Amino acid sequence: MTAHRILSWSPSAIVFDCDGTLMDTERHWQDARTITFRLFGLTPPAGFADRAKGVHYTECGALMAQETGKPELVDELAGTLLSTFTTLVEEDPVTMPGAAALVRLAARHRPLAVASNCPRVTVESCLDRAGLLSCFEHIVVADVEVRPKPEPDVYRVAARLCGVPPEEALAVEDSLTGMESARRAGLRVIGLGTRPSGPEADRADLWVGSLADPDLLSWARSRLGA
Repeated sequence: MTAHRILSWSPSAIVFDCDGTLMDTERHWQDARTITFRLFGLTPPAGFADRAKGVHYTECGALMAQETGKPELVDELAGTLLSTFTTLVEEDPVTMPGAAALVRLAARHRPLAVASNCPRVTVESCLDRAGLLSCFEHIVVADVEVRPKPEPDVYRVAARLCGVPPEEALAVEDSLTGMESARRAGLRVIGLGTRPSGPEADRADLWVGSLADPDLLSWARSRLGA
């Protein structure tokens, strides 16, 4: 078990994913994918939602085009996916259970950052409407110089901006894609969700069902305030 790597440790900085970790937006991505497929008259391939989770929207558009045999629609699918998602989020921004309490507690004691595959304007808008934007010192997103997850760039840059080595920073993630990114960057990882039964479980040091987990909050109060 590697849970002790988290529970017996005090990180110097914490880097949170946004979609599905801080904000309840994974359902918006799913709805946006469904709507985009429908707008183009395409049928979602079986299991597509699992393969697309945590993937940058441009890569998701490419995956949609590839798996439906419509390579000529890559740019249009990606653009429609993003605009549809943005509209859905603006209509219904909701935080994940326990996210606001944990972020506000941690922000009193440690530098915090967000590392996301979403566009900056989307991340900042979500966090601002949730009243959490001021808790974060840095927002790092994929761009022309920073490769998207599962590459390690966003987490590596976030740790550097927080002023700590990657090995002293904690990542909080809900997707296996994001966990791989954080692990490759050298951060310790809390995985949000049901612990997988196979080797993918090793992508996180500690798995919790939600950010409202009592043991997680107890650890945060004792270790972050120390």
